Amino acid sequence: MTISDHRAAQLATRLAFFVAGFGIACWAPLVPFAKQRLGVDDATLGLLLLSLGVGSVASMLAAGLLSARYGSKPVVIVSGLALSVLLPPLVIATTPVTLALALFAFGAALGSLDVAVHIQAIEVERLSARPLMSGFHAQFSIGGFAGSGVMTALLAFEIAPLPGTLACCAIALAAMIIAIPRLIAGKPAESGPLLVLPHGAVLLLAALAAIMFLVEGAMLDWSALLLTASGRLPAAQAGLGYIMFSIAMTIGRLAGDVVVARIGDRATLLWGSVMAITGFVVLLAVPSVVSAMTGFALIGLGASNLVPVLFRRAGAQTVMPVGLAVAAVTTAGYSGVLLGPAGIGFVAAATSLSTAFWLLAALLVVVLASAPLVATAPR
Repeated sequence: MTISDHRAAQLATRLAFFVAGFGIACWAPLVPFAKQRLGVDDATLGLLLLSLGVGSVASMLAAGLLSARYGSKPVVIVSGLALSVLLPPLVIATTPVTLALALFAFGAALGSLDVAVHIQAIEVERLSARPLMSGFHAQFSIGGFAGSGVMTALLAFEIAPLPGTLACCAIALAAMIIAIPRLIAGKPAESGPLLVLPHGAVLLLAALAAIMFLVEGAMLDWSALLLTASGRLPAAQAGLGYIMFSIAMTIGRLAGDVVVARIGDRATLLWGSVMAITGFVVLLAVPSVVSAMTGFALIGLGASNLVPVLFRRAGAQTVMPVGLAVAAVTTAGYSGVLLGPAGIGFVAAATSLSTAFWLLAALLVVVLASAPLVATAPR
């Protein structure tokens, strides 16, 4: 590949990551409208929202198999286009059953895209011979900011949800149209059987991914409640904690490729874990607003490049096909997002929310201790 081909492939991969973040973020501001339209209670809404996660997890193994067999490009194309066009059905579903089906399909497209675009990213990074994964993940975060911002702005200007989703659908489709001809078409070089249970280094990577996604999910679902329960901020301002975390994570990922190229995967895992653990200590041990914002920033910066490193190592191992390895790591991560926040709730109910957050810091110690194993895993 020429230098221009490399750059084109990097652009296409960034756009695909952007579409994934943009699509899921467009749905978030529409949840209250769905609840009002269907007239359901919180319990029913929770079950409906679970359909999205179930669809995502259910599609991941299939995406890994298809990418291992045919390459990641066709899976990225189909799932990216599907994610774009499945936004409008989410706002026209008029019964719980139809919304559950729409969310399942939307989640399946998101899960497939998540697996395939990571495989595409591993291929592009390998051909470019330099770290790129953190920058790709940053585009997912930027897509999230853009999706939630655009949809919220449209709704604030009293544009109905359906025209709003059509506008967001057009943005996502435009990004995919630009990306499609620039994606790498080559078939991955896979050896061995395609149906392999996660084992060895992949099992470790999957477990660590579950921990990291659990931490990110806890920041989203519980950070505001932690600030209000401790009396540091009123409910109207409690979202500042997650905003600080998100901004710090995005900044860390934008700079992450340079950092990883300089210090390597092992040091990135070690020092990133140390920074994130320090952030939890500052957040929980010092009862002030300044310490809380500092803690969230440190957690975001520290955690920002840990997941990209895990995916890079999944692409570097040779104990199982790369497509299935990435699918296993992605599925484990999503399981952490789906089940982790509920687990935090159970721990908080039995003890306290602060204790639950201390438990997250303890889990990061596991990531810290595993850094040498991850960096020296068979390749």
